[in-house]
Amino acid sequence: MAVLDGKVAIVTGAASGIGRAAAELFAREGAAVVAADRVAGEGTVQLDAGSEEDVQALVERCVAQHGGLDIVFANAGISGGLASIFEQTSADWQEILRVNLIGPFLLVKYAAPHIKERGGGSIICTASVAGLRAGAGGAAYSASKAGLINFVKVAATQLAGSNVRVNAICPGLIETGMTAELFEWARSTGRESRIGRLNPLRRGGDPAEIASVALFLASDASSYVNGQAIAVDGGLSASHPFAHQDYGRTSA
Repeated sequence: MAVLDGKVAIVTGAASGIGRAAAELFAREGAAVVAADRVAGEGTVQLDAGSEEDVQALVERCVAQHGGLDIVFANAGISGGLASIFEQTSADWQEILRVNLIGPFLLVKYAAPHIKERGGGSIICTASVAGLRAGAGGAAYSASKAGLINFVKVAATQLAGSNVRVNAICPGLIETGMTAELFEWARSTGRESRIGRLNPLRRGGDPAEIASVALFLASDASSYVNGQAIAVDGGLSASHPFAHQDYGRTSA
């Protein structure tokens, strides 16, 4: 039996990358999936992730169509680029926080009561290793993800007794629409081997690898995991910077 049989799930940011991989995986595992993205397309409905009206309507539409809600993957987000603190404007910050932090808050606010009615379930948020420490994203993006990690912990606490679990995934360098330019540049310049070189696995990640962790958190296999921020980054956040030695090689 598929691990999500009989479950109803919402996945945002589902048109590409991590969201698309997760929506497809959830569906293969038996869930009825409502996929949403900022531009409606094949298999996705339109959603402004930072709009309260849009988020409330999405949740209500899902419940009306499928009779309830068990799983939410709040994955939609924007990067805002790598401009410095002195180059960004307050409007830049407001938009990044609106989508990356207020968006997941809205999904928890409107989805959690419906999930509770079904006896409990799982809410998953896409944070980032940029929310754990500096050096993995722009200032506003990093701040939004750090805020999201803390929000997940607060939400899990405030939902005590509901059997609604709230957790975050903190991806490292994953090939998605957000990072496509970096990966394409590395390949076109012969620098592909340098992608992910700072983590112990020495490679970038694939959206499917994040989707697999999302499936774990969505399923009953993670029934005692709550209020956590799980790094899925090839080991990047496991240590402070140091000079790597290649222990995978043996001397001649």
